[in-house]
Amino acid sequence: MRVHVRLPLVPLLLLTTLATAVRAQTATIADYLSPAFPLDLVSATGKERIAWIAYEQGIRNVFTAAAPDFEPVRLTEHLEDDGVDLSSLQISSDGEVVAYLRGHDRNRQGWVANPSSDPRGGERVVWAASTRGGASWRVVEADEFTLSPDGRWIAYTRDGQIHRAAMNPGLATGGTGEPAGSLFRAFGENEDPVWSPDGTRIAFVSDRGDHSFIGVYDTRAPRVTYMAAGVDRDVAPVWSPDGRRIAFLRRPGLPFGAERTRPDSVPESYYPPGLWESRFSGGHTLEIWVADAETGQGTAIWQNAPKDERFAEIRSLRWAGDRLLFEAEPENWRHWFSIAVSDPAPDPVLLTPGEGFVEHVAVSSDHRFLYYAANTADIDRRQLWRVPVEGGPAEQLTDSGIATYPAVLSSGERIAVLTADERRPLTVALVDASGGEPRTTTTLPDAFPTDAHVDPENVVITAEDGLEFHNQLFLPPDLQPGERRPALVFIHGGSRRQMLLGYHYMHFYHMAYAINQYFANQGYIVLSVNYRSGIGYGREFRNAPEVGRRGNAEYRDILAAGLYLRERDDVDPERVGLWGLSYGGILTAQGLARNSDVFAAGVDIAGVHLWGDTLGPDNVMYRSSSASEVRNWRSPVLLIHGDDDRNVAFSQTVGLVQLLRANDVPYELIVFPDEVHDFLLHERWLIAFEATKDFFDRTLVRKEPIRADGR
Repeated sequence: MRVHVRLPLVPLLLLTTLATAVRAQTATIADYLSPAFPLDLVSATGKERIAWIAYEQGIRNVFTAAAPDFEPVRLTEHLEDDGVDLSSLQISSDGEVVAYLRGHDRNRQGWVANPSSDPRGGERVVWAASTRGGASWRVVEADEFTLSPDGRWIAYTRDGQIHRAAMNPGLATGGTGEPAGSLFRAFGENEDPVWSPDGTRIAFVSDRGDHSFIGVYDTRAPRVTYMAAGVDRDVAPVWSPDGRRIAFLRRPGLPFGAERTRPDSVPESYYPPGLWESRFSGGHTLEIWVADAETGQGTAIWQNAPKDERFAEIRSLRWAGDRLLFEAEPENWRHWFSIAVSDPAPDPVLLTPGEGFVEHVAVSSDHRFLYYAANTADIDRRQLWRVPVEGGPAEQLTDSGIATYPAVLSSGERIAVLTADERRPLTVALVDASGGEPRTTTTLPDAFPTDAHVDPENVVITAEDGLEFHNQLFLPPDLQPGERRPALVFIHGGSRRQMLLGYHYMHFYHMAYAINQYFANQGYIVLSVNYRSGIGYGREFRNAPEVGRRGNAEYRDILAAGLYLRERDDVDPERVGLWGLSYGGILTAQGLARNSDVFAAGVDIAGVHLWGDTLGPDNVMYRSSSASEVRNWRSPVLLIHGDDDRNVAFSQTVGLVQLLRANDVPYELIVFPDEVHDFLLHERWLIAFEATKDFFDRTLVRKEPIRADGR
């Protein structure tokens, strides 16, 4: 006799919930980092096709998708975690070919990163692939390049000259893919080549030191024509859609070697472009010029008002129809503006109104609309918007999650974007031009623990000086009333960054968000801090006084975050740690050196520990450094650094270790030979994050002692 047993519904639900909980708790760091991370999303102007680079556990490849189904197809065969970077993806107008750089940047010694310590060394090379399929191929060694609209050529710079290489190896001498030679020879450091819409001419910047020209090389009747040559610094050339004119930015030249008189103690980056030079130019800072590409004759169509700093930071132009578009920050928020080229006295028209930060933009192929990602509707996320280039009401196209990097398809009916939310990592998606929910094109791996994620909440904290700042709080899913858990402060780098209420659009912060989710799942309470000097909250917040080497005021926010956690009923005040990379490493070291009474342990990845090179106690840069407080440092630290770091000198960790040794500070150390700032080998991220988890488990959970000799 058969007996059919129907289990009650509640136990079934309980079993399902328990199974989900078990899977969540056993999910590994590798599981959290298993999804492919997309970047460099591009679209063809003449065909409904997109392409992007995907980083999948260190394996980097180019993918494409086309109408009508937009099914992703891998185009390349780079199938190892070899640390060889892919970047600068470009696609031809007809969508038939893509080109990209393979190999990381050079350091100051000209050394291409070689994190795997390959005895053959590293190289930086342009590669290409056909979207019809087949093997990808090597084009030419180059540091930067630009693909011609028809996909037949690339232009690149070498030794101060503009070169050209054939995308089809058969077009080049000997069929090797190497260029037949430089396109032309010209005085100066020639750079930033820009193809005309028909691919017959190349605009470029010719830097002559105290001044620069915009030149145009015509490949049909070889000659160079300079656009309205003068004594100023001309940059950022952009072609009109019909290829007849060129617009560019003009700023005053530097008189009598003035570039050599800037005080060494004040970095050039602290001055907006043109602002320092205005001391010699009666307040004149910027003009927009338009020149005839054939004759070189030009005129200024717009001039910034004398001594008006509102538009001093314009860096680039986009030409859409009869209008020029540019980014500026005349008040507290960074926005996009446009002017009419045909207007004899144009006034900039604000295109992106509202209290929000505009970050990523794209122009439609018919030049009618500007699409942009901004946090106007939700300050701790990003949404997609659209506005006519001549001005008018802006339309919000998405209303949930995070949408970034729009790429408008040729028909104008859809926009490709990178989207994410609290539980879904970044992915390629399509949005209707009229708006709506993004439709993703990629799927998540089975190992990814979606169910283990928690929804972070925004927490606003006030520092001791009254400044308010936003933070994301991650609470463990199994937290019970009355429990006190260890807590972590995560500190982003930059400092020009903003952590969001969801997966980030930059790779390290995408991983950091996943690791914060992992820590919450492992029982830690995590607070991710958006301290002053970061982006996303306006110019006043970003340019807060006395930050960095000028006083380290942003540390007040880190201290306030630590005190906030210590005061929570669910946090053990004796078990608060902190961690971060780069600027996050800077502030991690600050927390341990200045407040070992608040922060019980920290993980400092590639941080700066001494601003400048002066150890005098009266020097503000020294007082702003963690090195100045090392005698008060008592809490243990884990230091992680790659010795080919091009952002933070490895000597920062070398020097700090000597100070920690001299002051008997407990520390542990992981050094990655030949590795850069953002590690290129995925296995090293796994090592670093596993070591971070192990370090905090030992120091905060089990409270095991750490030796003072780094062993």
